[in-house]
Amino acid sequence: MSTGEPIPIGSTGITALDTGSLSDSATSSVWDRLSTWATENKALVYTIAGVAVVVTGAGVVYYVADSRKNTQTGAAAEEKKRASKKERRKAKKAETEKPEVPKTPEEPEPKKKTATVQSDPGDDLPQVDENTVETLSEQVQCRSPDSRVIEANLPQERKEYATKLKVAGNKAYGDKGYNDAIELYGKAILCKLDPIFYSNRAACYNALGDWDKVVDDTTAAIALDSEYVKALNRRANAYEHLERYSEALLDYTASCIIDGFRNEQSAQSVERLLKKVAEAKGKAILAGKEKRLPSPTFVTNYLQSFRPKPAPEGLEETAELVENSGLGHLKTGLIAMNKKTGEGFDSAAKEFDKAVEMSGLGDHEAFAYNMRGTFRYLRGENNDALEDLTKSVELNSALTQSYIKRASMHLELGNREAAANDFEQAMEQNKDDPDIYYHRAQLHFILGEFAEAAKDYQRSIDLDRDFIFSHIQLGVTQYKMGSIASSMATFRRCIKNFDKVPDVYNYYGELLLDQQKYQEAIEKFDTAIEMEKQTKPVGMNVLPLINKALALFQWKQDFQEAEKLCQKALIIDPECDIAVATMAQLLLQQGKVTEALRYFERAAELSRTEGEIVNALSYAEATRTQLEVQEKYPQLASRLQGMGGGLGGPSMR
Repeated sequence: MSTGEPIPIGSTGITALDTGSLSDSATSSVWDRLSTWATENKALVYTIAGVAVVVTGAGVVYYVADSRKNTQTGAAAEEKKRASKKERRKAKKAETEKPEVPKTPEEPEPKKKTATVQSDPGDDLPQVDENTVETLSEQVQCRSPDSRVIEANLPQERKEYATKLKVAGNKAYGDKGYNDAIELYGKAILCKLDPIFYSNRAACYNALGDWDKVVDDTTAAIALDSEYVKALNRRANAYEHLERYSEALLDYTASCIIDGFRNEQSAQSVERLLKKVAEAKGKAILAGKEKRLPSPTFVTNYLQSFRPKPAPEGLEETAELVENSGLGHLKTGLIAMNKKTGEGFDSAAKEFDKAVEMSGLGDHEAFAYNMRGTFRYLRGENNDALEDLTKSVELNSALTQSYIKRASMHLELGNREAAANDFEQAMEQNKDDPDIYYHRAQLHFILGEFAEAAKDYQRSIDLDRDFIFSHIQLGVTQYKMGSIASSMATFRRCIKNFDKVPDVYNYYGELLLDQQKYQEAIEKFDTAIEMEKQTKPVGMNVLPLINKALALFQWKQDFQEAEKLCQKALIIDPECDIAVATMAQLLLQQGKVTEALRYFERAAELSRTEGEIVNALSYAEATRTQLEVQEKYPQLASRLQGMGGGLGGPSMR
């Protein structure tokens, strides 16, 4: 998450500036919104998308999700208490452990009670094989040539034999005599083709770790009863052991749908499998992914999270420098960067690369490494970026911005201790640099340490009251802490003091949207949109357009207008991942699964870090699973439609 401007997080998208080390603020925003919505509306999400669950990945995704587990947004924080440590440990364990292998064969749920013959397992068992079964049929036929008698008596006799053998198999299983149980269940199957017999024999193979035979027997059981939940779960478990994760995911998903989403263990298994499938595909994508800059919206948000400063002395636009020199390329890169367009950012990255490669940078060498490291980070080249920023502070320890950026990267890589150490080193150099406190507050915010975050945001404001994002994020933090009145007052002061800044209206609108004050929220988004058009006709921030789309959907379920706004955002910024992901979710809401899948896959292509890619692919795999369910289990597809038909449009968060 980059340390860009405030980003929406929480139930509908309350702003939360990310901490320069994590992934793009906008990206974090959309996944947090969609994931929270998915968690709170799990049954409907299954109805719409097959499955859409919270999947935590590396870096920012982990921190955002971890923070959300222990905190609530806005008014919700006033109603829900923090879970005990014991409960959190229990929940975490449940999410990560594999489903427990059943310890006993599964008995059928009797549809109706009928008189049955239950033999003591110690009784003499019938000697059954393929020949004796055929002989049994002949004997019955000889005893009674009347076809009506054969029809009435043969099934019952075989049923009695099958019951005796099954009971004996259950006893052998209970005594851990799995091979004996396998033989007994096999004989029962000869007498009667029953899905439970196959599933119970599969349980024996399960205990022996013979996963291929588990798959064979559960497949036979499912062929006899396509909605046999226990067999589906058992086969899914075997598929998972065989590392056939996509098939396991399909079975667990079908099981959840059949069971009406009442089995939490199966739902957790879906989450686990979604993550495994997405991680496997994500690693492959990342390995072959071309390193390039993210969308202009992303880059702009990151760069403006640092207070604007004039170009270093000697690098001003008016400075006369040899064009093809290190300083000349450094100056050209700064000019290109200030255009705030995709083309400008690409040009800046190339110029900074050339500047470092050439000699003669003098006192600006540390700054050059800072800038090259910044754009390497934005391209997702974290290790190279860390090396550049380390070189920068070695050359000039007073350049506090290099410490701050390096802290952000450490945090994205999950090294909180190193991040905290960098902030301390920056403060040793200049304890009055407001950027230090602002970005350290981001770290606290992401980790759910809101009281500490509020202190640092306030300290940043005390040192420099003109930086709008410190004020905005303080208001967001107050909201997260449950101080709604204080938060609203902070935003009203922001509008009074920064009335020409579109970001204020955009993020205040998000706060209003979280409170379901739709009309007021849309008015704020409209104001932000108009200001963006006037002040930045080229490269405008598209987040107000996306937020308005979400507001119209949540308020009026106006899919058509919401889609138009997202499409407009994508015309302005074709690589805006939040616009792509929001469009995907809107399409899912309408049951346009195939189209939604294309957008989720596009979101994965646009993602910058492994965590972001895994998030996007998790939604893509959930969507793909629904398509497979519809194809393989058409009766479940119709059931899903029936379940969703009576549910109104919930808030897409």
